[in-house]
Amino acid sequence: MNNVLKVVLLIVGIGLIGYGLYTLFTPEFSFDAGPLKIEARGNNTQSLAMIGFGVLSLIAGLAFGKR
Repeated sequence: MNNVLKVVLLIVGIGLIGYGLYTLFTPEFSFDAGPLKIEARGNNTQSLAMIGFGVLSLIAGLAFGKR
């Protein structure tokens, strides 16, 4: 059971870091039609939170290996 939790935490951590980096660096929605230009911008706090939770999950997964 302990080994399964370690693997799950490592996989979730890698997934969260990957998703956070993807949403941080991908361009946001923009639309150009002649003189009309529409851009959607937001803040990156959710991306940074995903990366932070991913790092915490990786640390927790590695900590289970030390026990």
